[in-house]
Amino acid sequence: MPSVIHHRPIPAQGGRDTVQAPGGVVRDAYGRPLRDLRISVTDRCNFRCTYCMPRELFDADHEFLPHGALLTFEEITRIARIALAGGVRKIRLTGGEPLLRKQVETLIGMLADLRTPEGDPPELTLTTNGTLLARKARALADAGLARVTVSLDALDDALFERMSDSGVSVATVLDGIEAAAAAGLTPVKVNMVVRRGMNDGQILPMARRFRGSGHTLRFIEYMDVGNTNGWRMDEVITGAEIVQIVDSEFPLRPLQARYRGEVAARWAYADGAGEIGLITSVSQPFCGDCTRLRLSPEGKLFTCLFAEQGHDLRGLLRSGADDTALARRLSGVWRSRDDRYSEIRSEAHRTQKIEMSYIGG
Repeated sequence: MPSVIHHRPIPAQGGRDTVQAPGGVVRDAYGRPLRDLRISVTDRCNFRCTYCMPRELFDADHEFLPHGALLTFEEITRIARIALAGGVRKIRLTGGEPLLRKQVETLIGMLADLRTPEGDPPELTLTTNGTLLARKARALADAGLARVTVSLDALDDALFERMSDSGVSVATVLDGIEAAAAAGLTPVKVNMVVRRGMNDGQILPMARRFRGSGHTLRFIEYMDVGNTNGWRMDEVITGAEIVQIVDSEFPLRPLQARYRGEVAARWAYADGAGEIGLITSVSQPFCGDCTRLRLSPEGKLFTCLFAEQGHDLRGLLRSGADDTALARRLSGVWRSRDDRYSEIRSEAHRTQKIEMSYIGG
């Protein structure tokens, strides 16, 4: 039976000196470089997934951010340009549901025109629930988007509609995935959050559906993100268990990570029919290789998915600060970063973590 690859942990002590690497790359308190910027463009979503945005708390009376509070596309692009100078090479748009942001393809075009200090465009990706993807895939690709990741937690329509609390059919999401592939937004990654007693019976059906398709199915352990999903450890199916389930029907072999900081541990089907990924934030944390900085819809920087508070950039942007001041603020936030929540989950006592529907996964 294959065993799950272990991510490199952060040393308990030491390694705390802040470093400015050659080429302007900023490193945090544990020496982790800044490489990924995840930009949440809206806190609104047309799903009410039980593990992310339960309807009883995000109902018709819930107050979302007013449009005027959101960063403009020009403000987002300015922050991204400064982040590229600090070492960022990959930008992912998230939400909420990012395709609900009007004219988001305009923003994608603006970001695609940016360049790193070496003259290369950033890797530009987007995570979506897929409901609007069939109609938008071509425009997204034409604007400069490279890839999409689509969330799909079940193939059974009744279960999917219950988990997403949306009335959207599985066929709608599958159509979006195929439209993305046809538009060249490949390889399409399909994310499945697995919750024991809820959709664990869909692990093998999902594997059967996507193996050999050219798309990469990634299984995600149910995480304690935010404060509203009623998370319990006994509802977590670990990556090791998922590998065992898939391997029982389709033999697997481990693959090496493509680069340091790759989120998903990779497993190939032994018969060559593609690969799957395992994202194991609970059972095998990957804090030691985390290179991700998150920007909220209204301009706060968050250094961890499980953070309690952010660092405001919108105030600087709208008070006339120059790029030097913004770069100093951004690099200062990263340099002081010492997050490793998933490694110390049992010891951490955070009372008001940010919600995933606000900051993105």
